[in-house]
Amino acid sequence: MTSTEAFLGDAAEAVVSELEVWRTEDRVPRLWSRDHMLWSGQSESDWLGWLEVIEAQRDTNQVLQNIILDVRQAGFPSVVLVGMGGAVLSAEVISQAFGSIDGFPDLFVFDSINSLQIRALENKVDLSATLFVVSSKSGQTIESKALCEYFFEKVRRVVGDVQAGSHFIAITDPGTELDKVSKDNRFRHTLYGVPSIGGRYSALSNFGLVPSAIMGLDVPDFLNRAEIMVKSCSAMVAPEFNPGVRLGVILGVLASMGRDKVTFVISPSIEAFGGWLEQLIAESTGKRGVGLIPVNGEELTGPEVYGKDRFFVYLRLSKGSDESKHAALARLENAGHPVVRITIEDRMDLGQEFFRWEIATAVAASILGVNPFD
Repeated sequence: MTSTEAFLGDAAEAVVSELEVWRTEDRVPRLWSRDHMLWSGQSESDWLGWLEVIEAQRDTNQVLQNIILDVRQAGFPSVVLVGMGGAVLSAEVISQAFGSIDGFPDLFVFDSINSLQIRALENKVDLSATLFVVSSKSGQTIESKALCEYFFEKVRRVVGDVQAGSHFIAITDPGTELDKVSKDNRFRHTLYGVPSIGGRYSALSNFGLVPSAIMGLDVPDFLNRAEIMVKSCSAMVAPEFNPGVRLGVILGVLASMGRDKVTFVISPSIEAFGGWLEQLIAESTGKRGVGLIPVNGEELTGPEVYGKDRFFVYLRLSKGSDESKHAALARLENAGHPVVRITIEDRMDLGQEFFRWEIATAVAASILGVNPFD
């Protein structure tokens, strides 16, 4: 289980007050009952499928196990995940955290249309022995579509028309353009997303878990651990004890007080988590002239450099402690800057953080009065 500490400085009283509002107005049960009036009163209730994603994924576990077995028997030494944004960022976090796993193919996450990077990838893998996983919720993202067509043609030239499709797997929503392409070209497998889960909130769905499983992640264990956070964030848990809601209230209140730039300090082995957070938070809250601005990858300096528009979140693996980061954050805290510290005991607990931050972002968006799912 992950743990959290927070120094909130002069925002502490406002956070306590907002938590009380969430308690007295039953906002946590309302969130879980998909009450769109918590946000802008528009279509939010249609996009909360991620709240039940653990249960939904368990129903597809046998399908996933069959695909893992099929890929291993086919003997692919390399798998390239192709896609953009939320469709691939969570798998990149898993890939970085776990690296190569014995007995499973190496996973390369590719989300660029830069020609030099494309050439570099082609120099790393043998196209005749590589499986491509094309991931696109909408099935029509221009960059993903272009990369799929490019690599399919490259593979076709190497292995021939009949075998080319067997080097591809599609992950998309039912009935999309990519779904049709996968059927027309006889892709090895096609797996579907849940229509009520947006791309940014899809980390614990097929989009995040299929490529992670293929590279060797123990998905059932990963989901079991993630479920601990789901239950901790449930409608039955009061806001002040609810890790996702409390974090979301901190984010929302600090943004409302002008501290709308959240700086992430992250352990090196999970640095990719910052990229996933960056998209989740910026795209979900940044609209209608308000929002949280994530600052990812910035090296910490002295407290005097930062204004009253900043606060800091330290995400660290307990086995990857960095004393220089501890010291820098302590100086910031002593100078009055709010600091939230989240300790992840084991990399298998990353699923807990995916869910916690999804809840937190939805809560922060509610406080800011914006739709986090459009």
